[in-house]
Order: sequence, then C-alpha cells, then structure tokens
Amino acid sequence: MHYSRLAVPLVAVLALSAMALPHSNIPRADNHTLNRDRADAVKAAFVHAWNGYKQYAFPHDELHPVSNGFSDSRNGWGASAVDAFSTACVMQLPDIVNTILDYIPTIDFDHTADGVSLFETTIRYMGGMLSGYDFLKGPLSNLAQNATAVDDLLKQATRLANNLAYAFDTPSGVPSNNLIFPSGTDGSTNNGIATIGTLVLEWTHLSDLTGNQTYAELSQKGESYLLAPQPASSEPWPGLVGTNVNLTTGQFEDAVGGWVGGDDSFYEYLLKMYVYDSTRFSTYKNRWMLAADSSIVHLASHPSTRPDITFLAIYNGQERIFYSQHLACFDGGSFILGGLVLKEQKYIDFGIALVNGCHDTYASTATGIGPEVFRWVENSTAANDTNNPPPPADQQVFYKKSGFYITASDYVLRPEYLESVYYAYRATGDQMYRDWAWDAFVAINTTCAVGSGYAELKDVNVHGGGGYSDFMDSFFFAEVLKYAYLIHAPATDPMQDNSWQVENNGVNQWVFNTEAHPFKVHGPPI
Repeated sequence: MHYSRLAVPLVAVLALSAMALPHSNIPRADNHTLNRDRADAVKAAFVHAWNGYKQYAFPHDELHPVSNGFSDSRNGWGASAVDAFSTACVMQLPDIVNTILDYIPTIDFDHTADGVSLFETTIRYMGGMLSGYDFLKGPLSNLAQNATAVDDLLKQATRLANNLAYAFDTPSGVPSNNLIFPSGTDGSTNNGIATIGTLVLEWTHLSDLTGNQTYAELSQKGESYLLAPQPASSEPWPGLVGTNVNLTTGQFEDAVGGWVGGDDSFYEYLLKMYVYDSTRFSTYKNRWMLAADSSIVHLASHPSTRPDITFLAIYNGQERIFYSQHLACFDGGSFILGGLVLKEQKYIDFGIALVNGCHDTYASTATGIGPEVFRWVENSTAANDTNNPPPPADQQVFYKKSGFYITASDYVLRPEYLESVYYAYRATGDQMYRDWAWDAFVAINTTCAVGSGYAELKDVNVHGGGGYSDFMDSFFFAEVLKYAYLIHAPATDPMQDNSWQVENNGVNQWVFNTEAHPFKVHGPPI
C-alpha cells in the first residue's frame, strides 16, 4: 500500500538540502541564514506532527499517522501533548504552548485502567510539566496566556508524585517500577538501575520547587544503593555496576551492564545531578567519573574492519560483549557534557570519538538512519566465541566497509544520535556537527514522514525504510525535534545565546532530563 508523504515541510527541506555545503575536511564558516532556515524547517516538521496529533489523536497518548488513529500506551493522560510542551516552548509557538497549558490541569492523574511505569511517567509527564513550569515562570513567561494554569503545572506534578510515591514503600526503599493504581504493583521482586536511577533529577527538582523534601528523599534513598553497590562482585570495574537490584535487600542480583537500555540513564543522571546542583551532588559526579574512566579503559572497542571507530561494549562480569544499540548513542553526549563541566578534555575527546562511531551507523545505511541494534568483533575475537559471533554471510561486505553489522534493523524515532551530535556542536562549535544533525533530520523527515505525522521504520538498510510501523512515540516531539532544532536555533537576543542551551556562555544554567525536558539548575551554574 502506498502512503502519502509529508508535503509542506518536505518542500522546504528539499530546497535546503540543495543549499547544504559539501562535506570536506576544511572547517566551514558559520552561516546564520542557513542555520535559521534549517531551524525553521525543523519547526515546520514539529508543527506538522503536532497538527496531525491534534486532529486525530489528542488528548490520547500517541498518533498512528498511517491510519490516522491513536493509542494510549502511557495511561491515556496525553503523553504526546505533555512531551511536546517544552519543545513548543523553546520553539516559541504560543498557540501550541497554550493549548497544552490549558489541557494539563484537566488531566486526571488519579485514575487509569492500565499499569503505570514509575520511570516513564516520571521522565515524560513529571519532566514535561516541571520543564514547562520553569520556562513559563522564567525566560518564556511571555508565552503563557493563563497564569493560573502555569501554577497548576506544579500542582499537577505534585499530584502525580503523590500518586506514585507508594512505589518507594518497599523493605529497602528501592522503588517498584510497575504500578497498578491506586496502591498495587505487578509483584516484581527487583528493579533495574535505569528505572531506579532516572527518578532523582525530577523528584529532587519537585522538592526544590515545592519546598517539600519528601520527594527528593524518596528518590535519593533508592539511588543510595546504586551509589554504594553491594555485593562487591556486582561492580566488575570501578563505577560500572550490574543491572537488577533486589527490592527487599537493595543488593544487586547480577554484574551484567553497559551504557545500553536498562542501564543507560543511570549513568546519565550521575553527571546531570552534579550539573543540577554541584554543591549537593559531588558524590554522584565522583561515581560518574569512575564509570567514565573504567569505560575508557575497559569497554572502548574498535571493530576489526574499522579500527578508526570507537564503540562501547557491554559486559557480563569482566567479559566484554561487542553489542550496542541506538539507545547507547547518548553516551558520546554524556562524556562531552562531563568534559565541559569538569574541565577535562579527555572526556570531551572520548565523547567525540563515540559520536563519530554513532555517526558511522547513520552514514552507512541505505536510509541514512542508524539501526536499533548492532554488533561487531575485534581482531582478537576468537572464531568460536559464542558471545561475540562474526557477521553473517549476507552482511560480510557491509561489515567490511562499515565496521558493524545489524541485528535489529528497525528505527522507532529515537533521538540519541541527534542528542550527542548536539553536545558535540555545543562543545566544539564545529559546523560539521550541524551538518550531521541536518543530514539526520532530512533522512528522518523524508523517510519516516507518512500520512498525518511520522512513523517508525521496519528496516533502515533498505531504501525507503522497508515499510512503516503505525506509531509515533511521544519522545519524537520531546527529543528528536528539540535536538534537531536547538543545534541550529537562532538566539532570541542576537548578542547572547538562549540560556537553556548547553554550555551557554561557558556554563550550564539548565540541565536536560533524559526525555530532553530542560530544568533550571538549582545550584550555581557550572
């Protein structure tokens, strides 16, 4: 079946593609007109996706752009609207901002027929509301037409936190992730480090805004077991820990991990808590540095056919497994941010190497978009190593050229590559990274655009993407389009960059949660 593709924004994108400068090793000068045109094209794509969602899905959670249907995978509270909120703010789209602002006070966070993920609900809903509150009480207050509704953002975030708080009522204080409102769980006896360790920023920020320290105390209690992991065998190398933690004892149950899904944002938040308040969270920073240093020494890996590329392996104890995911492409950005705030060039340099590796996963495919899961081997990998199999016969040529082979070829509108390219640009000012972000946006805009929005692709290594999965996740609004916009975005004041940009005037006045919702930092900007 043929699906109609995006019309109006695509015209602008194609025109701008013709304007793009050819890639070379010669640094190019900044081009303010080109940057503004590109930012406007990303904004047009956001408006198109929003209009499709608004017409066919709002206030449900997600748009099905192929069929013009909808779904409620996030409890039917309007996930796409709340996730789009902070992006509409930074794009300064007052009509969309006020539509969402008027909607959020009407959400009934007390009731849902479906299970509730503590992690997803925190990063999307609580994160979106707190970010909107920071913007509309601060530098973008001019966008809001209803001051009462702005106050309601904090009230709704508090209401939601109160409904979620029983998750922490376990023998150890390590929270349950899978909740059944109003007071039940799915009976799980453990939780993972990402879903435990990616609450502390949002819940601490809520405490700082409300003055009620309960929320910070709950999340930091759960985090405390990750900062002092037990048993010792769960920490194969300093700072690098296992994945699953027992809810009763607070002890780790394994020593399997990495910078991939299930572990990723735990490491991300160790650093970001220090950015949020360096006066309170130096222990978190120290743990991030341990993990970063161990990763450079033990996990950095170079594919046998492309020794110029750097990926991070995962591990089972001290056994390395050469496996990675699109999700893990955030890692370059984390290292770069660490280098910026800690004034450590080695982290920036290593982060750039990781960004370059993820760029290769995009540049190598037929669509120009990276796959969901990929693998590689090293020169020293034994032929009989069952944990690190060689590329299959039908990918030998691809592997020789690209340095990785694909084991899951779908693309579910993920943002991590664009996220790290954004950090690379903010750290270096190198226009090449703007071009890389633009290339990725053009690939997404031309390949994923279908019907009333953007859909997931089945195979990134087939021209045209191999067909669609009829789903547009809320993080496409929150993350993909935000990072694609911010890397090109013109400053409101031509003499000064926007304060929410990373490394603005040499410091970070805002910090992005893992859903790319910016929070105003509480401590001195670093």
